[in-house]
Formats: sequence, C-alpha cells, structure tokens
Amino acid sequence: MSAATHYATAPEDRIPFHLKLVYGLGAFVNNTLAAAIGGMIIVLNLGLGLSPALVGTLGALPRLMDALTDPLMGYISDNTRSRWGRRRPYLFVGAIAVGIVFILLWQLPLGKSDSYYFWYFLAGSLIFYLAYTVYATPWVALGYELTPDYHERTRLMGVQNFIGNIAYMISPYFLAIMYASTFENEVEGAGYLAMMIGIGVIVLGVMPAIFLRERFKDTSDSEDPGAPAESLGSAILRNAKSFFSGFLLTLKFKPFLKLCVATFLVFNGFIMIAGFQSYVIIYYVFGGDAERGAAFVGHSGLLQAVSGLAVIALVTWLATRIGKRRAFFVSTGVSMVGYALKWFCYTPDNPWLVLIPAPLMAFGLAGLFTLMPSMICDVVDCDELETHERREGMYGSIFWWVVKLGQSVAIFGGGLLLVATGFDVELGGDQTPEAITLMRFFDAMLPFAASAIAIWAIASYTITEEKAHEVRAALEKRRGSG
Repeated sequence: MSAATHYATAPEDRIPFHLKLVYGLGAFVNNTLAAAIGGMIIVLNLGLGLSPALVGTLGALPRLMDALTDPLMGYISDNTRSRWGRRRPYLFVGAIAVGIVFILLWQLPLGKSDSYYFWYFLAGSLIFYLAYTVYATPWVALGYELTPDYHERTRLMGVQNFIGNIAYMISPYFLAIMYASTFENEVEGAGYLAMMIGIGVIVLGVMPAIFLRERFKDTSDSEDPGAPAESLGSAILRNAKSFFSGFLLTLKFKPFLKLCVATFLVFNGFIMIAGFQSYVIIYYVFGGDAERGAAFVGHSGLLQAVSGLAVIALVTWLATRIGKRRAFFVSTGVSMVGYALKWFCYTPDNPWLVLIPAPLMAFGLAGLFTLMPSMICDVVDCDELETHERREGMYGSIFWWVVKLGQSVAIFGGGLLLVATGFDVELGGDQTPEAITLMRFFDAMLPFAASAIAIWAIASYTITEEKAHEVRAALEKRRGSG
C-alpha cells in the first residue's frame, strides 16, 4: 500500500457522535481535577505561607503511591467480571468518591502550623488520588476498546480531547476566583471553589458509566465451570503472578515505551512552567500586582484553551492525512515556537503581548492528548496479537501514571527551581533581577528542550496505518470480528 492510501472507516466501526460526547465528559472531569489540583496548590504557599519546597513535596509524594495503584487498578479493571461490565461499575463509584474527597481536601482551617497543613494535605491527597485512579483508569481503558478502526480511534480521541480542553478554558480563572473580593481570603475562596468543582465532577463523571457500553464486556466464558473451586490463597497467588507478568510485558513493549517517554517530556515540560508562568506574569510583567497578574494568567490560559479546540480539530484531520506520527511532529514543533516566544513577549512594557505565545503553545498538549491515546489503541491490538491478552486497563494505567508522574515531578521540580532562582514571596514586587531572569529562562526554555527530545523519541515509532490494519485483520481472523 502506498503512503498516500488510506483505509475507509466501515459504518459499523463508527461511534455515534453523541456517545463520543459522553465519553468526552470523562476527559472534562479528568482535566478539571488535574488543572485544579495543580493550579490551586499555590494557595498553600501564597495563602498559608508554606515554602515552595514543601508545596512541591506535597505535589510529588502521592504519585509514589500511584506507581502501584494505577497498574493495579488497570489489572482489576481488565479482569473484572460483572453484569455491568469491566469498567462501568468503577466509573460510577469513582466519580462520586473523587468529587466528595476533593471538596473535603480544600476545607483548610486558618491559624494552624506548617506541620498541620503539610500532614492534612498529604493525607487528603493520598485519598484523593486513590479515588481519582478508581475513576480515571477504567475510563481510559473503556476508550481504547470502543472502536477497532484506526481513524475512528483518532476521531474519538479528538472529540474527547475537545471536550476535555474546555476544562482548560475554565481552570485559568481558578486563581482569580480564589482571590475574588467575595471571599475573606484566598483560602476561603479555594474551599468554595472546591465545592463547585466537586459537585460538577460527580454529576458529569457518572455519565460515561450510564450511557456507554463495552465491546469486551465479559470474559467469564473462558472459565471451565466444572473446574474445582480455588482456595483464597491460590487465587491471590495466581492473580499476583498474572498482575506482575502483565505489568512487565506492558513495560517491555517498545512502541508503548516511546509513547510514554514522549508524553512524559511534553506534559512534564508544560506543567512545570504552568506554575512558573503565573509567577513570571505576576512578579515580572506586573511587578507583584497579584490581582492584575492573575487576570492576565486567566486571559492567556483562556486563549490557549480556545486555540486548543481549533488545534484538536486540525490535528485530528492532519493525522488522517499524513499519519499520527508526523502529525505529532507538526503539533509539538509549533508549540516549541510558542515557548521560545515567551522570552520576548512576557514583558512589562506591553502586558498584552503575553497573549501572543498562547495559541502556539496550545499545539503541545492539544496534539499530544489527541494523538497519544489513539496510538495506544493501536499498541493494545499489537500486544494482543503477540500475547493473546487484552490489557487496555494495564496500558491505560501505566500511560496515565506517566502523565501524573510528570505532573508531580513538574510540581516538585518547579518548587525546587523556584527556590533556586532566589524568589522570595516576602519581597513582593521587589524580586532581585537575578531571580526574575532565572524564572523567565526556566519558563521558556525547559518546555522547549523537553519537546525537542520528545520529537526525537517518536521518530522511530513503527505502528503505521498499514500495520494497524494488518494487525486488526489477524485478530479478527483469530477471534472473530469486533
């Protein structure tokens, strides 16, 4: 087949648009929670006085637990047998649990010690991320199995990323909401904001569980009904062996590792400067005026999110024309131009120039989370062809753990870098020139360099449209169509 030839999507492989939208609600929930936990944590520093290093530690420590709970939840989801399917029960329960825990996490009393805030938030974060995993891992896995078609997968992920990106149109204003004069202080503002977010998460999060159906609902037919009953110890041992075997096989699959590396770099680079960007705008562009600076943080974030909607449509179309790998090169390359422009456009001489890099930076995450999930769908099929097992949950959990690990590393690293620059919140708008210069340098150059390395990692990714089509044909011949 020539590089310009494409396979048409069969009618039976298409997902009705309204169901794509329903699946996209899960992305909105995921992105809202991720943006909120990353953006609101600044209150611990600016509102309660915790050092940036402690705040960074609080962002990073819960991710150590995710290293186990995410793959474990993926395994549980892959191997669950129920009348409601493998994924949907966890989606329903997880949405309710994570919404409630998020609300409680931000009800922070004033006048306590640094030690109190640290341990309160650490314990709450551990519970929050556990509930987050119970919801997010089955949701991701469900998307990987909704269609077997190479291009319909990209369209599905384009729609869900479009819906999810709406969260980033709202989240840039979280800081402004917390600082609103309606509240006595930013800590009280964070508490009320958490209530709004938590209720929205519960209402929208249960929708995929209610309205979507699974292609691989039940594997119980593979069991021998005449087999002797298994003891509890034997069942635990068998499942432990199965879990670790599947975990290692997943990690050894080279195309998947390339996707993980690229995702870690692009996402990590973006999240690390998400916090830095706020400091640069407030303390450099606006000389320490938090209220005006927060407004422009919101303007820039809103423009980036709106631009991201157009980028998602463009990248989805581009991937069906030049392939997913080349579309990634284009989207990531454009975002690198945006990051570099921050050095010149973030200036107190004309604050409105802050908006210029935003549409270009939008190409980074908008392209990443349209293309990577679609590419992982193809990876799961290739893995099934080799291993005779479907591990959407395991692949999804490890991939999204990498995303969350990137977020925690970015928060932790960002806190350390902020300390290293010499930034001192007590100085307000009188930060030293050296601190300002270092903040600006890290803000622009770190995501630029990370994105360049990500392009290099994907250059050798080998699953093309033709190969994906051949794999699907082989799978359907072996197990029947579907």
